[in-house]
Amino acid sequence: MKLSKNAAISESGLLFNPVTGESYTVNPIGVEILNLLKDEKDLDQISKAILEKYSTDRVSFEKDYQDFIGMLQHYKLLERNETTKA
Repeated sequence: MKLSKNAAISESGLLFNPVTGESYTVNPIGVEILNLLKDEKDLDQISKAILEKYSTDRVSFEKDYQDFIGMLQHYKLLERNETTKA
């Protein structure tokens, strides 16, 4: 998955979807994850980057990550990577 090319994210955590006109606010870790998704990083790469920087365990991170991804999918802010065709 990657961040929709239509979505815009500011350094302060404002996420804007120009297709719907809706905007959302995310915390600094959310901004980091969004930027990693924008760079088309996978779960292992994102997990490694976050776990190296913050004091949390992998299980807690992956649960929170899946919740965050679910929210992004619900608001149609993600799209599939073109390189992951089945």
